[in-house]
Amino acid sequence: MDWKPDDATESAIRHMALQNALEYEGKAAVGSVIGRLMASRSDLRPHGKIVNGLVARMVVEANELAAKEGLDHLRSILEAEAPHLLEKRAPKKRREGLTELPNAEKGKVVLRFAPNPNGPLSFGHARGLVINSTYREMYEGEFILRFDDTDTKVKPPLLEAYEQIVEEATWLTGRAPDRVVVASDRMEHYYEHAESMLREGFGYVCRCTAEAFKEHRQSKSACPCRDQNSTDNLSLWKAMLKGTYKPGDAVVRVKTEMDLKNPALRDWPALRIQDTKTHPHPRPEVGSTYTVWPLLDFQSAVEDHLQGVTHIVRGKDLMDSTRKQTLLYKHFGWRYPETLYWGRVKVHEWGGFSTSQMRRDVEAGLYDGWSDPRLPTLAALKERGIQPEALQQFWLELGITQKDISVPLSTLYAHNTKAVDNGAPRLSFIRNAAAFHLKGNHPAEVKVPCHPNHEEMGWRTWDLAEGQVWLEADDVVKMDVRLKEFADVELHDNEARITSLERQQEHPVIHWLPASQADEAVLVETKNNEIHRISGKLERHNHPAGTVVQLERIGYARVLDGENLLLCHESASEV
Repeated sequence: MDWKPDDATESAIRHMALQNALEYEGKAAVGSVIGRLMASRSDLRPHGKIVNGLVARMVVEANELAAKEGLDHLRSILEAEAPHLLEKRAPKKRREGLTELPNAEKGKVVLRFAPNPNGPLSFGHARGLVINSTYREMYEGEFILRFDDTDTKVKPPLLEAYEQIVEEATWLTGRAPDRVVVASDRMEHYYEHAESMLREGFGYVCRCTAEAFKEHRQSKSACPCRDQNSTDNLSLWKAMLKGTYKPGDAVVRVKTEMDLKNPALRDWPALRIQDTKTHPHPRPEVGSTYTVWPLLDFQSAVEDHLQGVTHIVRGKDLMDSTRKQTLLYKHFGWRYPETLYWGRVKVHEWGGFSTSQMRRDVEAGLYDGWSDPRLPTLAALKERGIQPEALQQFWLELGITQKDISVPLSTLYAHNTKAVDNGAPRLSFIRNAAAFHLKGNHPAEVKVPCHPNHEEMGWRTWDLAEGQVWLEADDVVKMDVRLKEFADVELHDNEARITSLERQQEHPVIHWLPASQADEAVLVETKNNEIHRISGKLERHNHPAGTVVQLERIGYARVLDGENLLLCHESASEV
């Protein structure tokens, strides 16, 4: 049986959300509240998914209450209901934005984001885009979008991804990259540095099998190729370029030390042979032109130097890459960029995913393209109405920390609510519609606000002359209800008997729709990696495709066309 929070737990979460909003001047953060809650209530940890969703909703409510009523109102609630939370922590101001970059000089900072274009960008890629582009603005620097597309077999590039990634990067950050660099266009630069490495004696061509070199690495012993002179190495290099060797027969290694503590750093491979006859590069201008390709650690290191990158922000899983590249930089006499790391972020609802697996699934027809709403791609999130501002705030709130974090999707939704709510017109959508006839005196029409907080957005005029209304079947069992913005009614045998136009009782408030204003429509919803199409009655409207609306008591949705909507996410709270 699914766990449900009791009243005491809900009150504790609400109070902590209010406390956080009070401390941070109306800007409570979901992660902060979850951290405090789990530290004090270890019994809630097994129910993290449910608790986190509840926290996200109550944080939004606390921030909205602070904006509407002021911080003193929040303080008065806590004084009356949870005074101990006022005693625990003195009010303080939350740090805004990212931490400062080390050794950064305004106007001279150069950052880069370097995806493999084996597919469009995913939710995880958004972190690199947001963090790096934000630092660009902070330091009036440059932001490079670089395509690391030198693997034609394991993660072959997807041709259409190049243009799509540039478009998505611009959409998310609000500004085009200052430079776009394509690694496969710059092979001669990598060859030049490989030859320099061989000529200077800190690289060599290794013809050992993978198994044989593994034994040397494990035993910390030099392979027979290591002592070749530069003349021999350059001769072997030319043979590699001519196609004398097959894939696996020869690789170029960076000479480090075979007794280094970390085995991954011992004479690591820099360039290898790929079978581009069988697996040509998908870019037609590249195709099968090259057979020797740089591995990512070498290519990225050389390119960072050539592009003048000053700061690298990357995942902590790439710390070994930093160590390898630092050794290479020392050989060349270069200065390695300042490097910062972040830990992994796991979203509960998505679990683990990779671009390679998504590509296989899309190509196998398991998903309807990269914008399928079940996928964690930027294309899918954009299709669902997730705003770039929401993604930006999600990643900026997490900032740069090496701690691994697990968060619910509701955290992103909370940020999206802030981004869309102020401008999202309201509409009614009635699921599992049941027809009722109004009984009693009532006006011929009702005016309903397009937005409860913005009169300037106008009013929706509902004609009640027919006297028939649609209600959701789940609401019918409540018997006595308040039809929002209209009347208190009693429900009996398909009749809605009006008891008062003014609200007299604390009846549940439900949404409804006059039959004269309703069209058949379908709401597309994604749950548990499945798409559900919900038929219902949609309020007649003139909003163009792409408009994000709030469906009363359901959530935010994006208009696909006049009769279909795609649910972005649930509302933070109901009417």
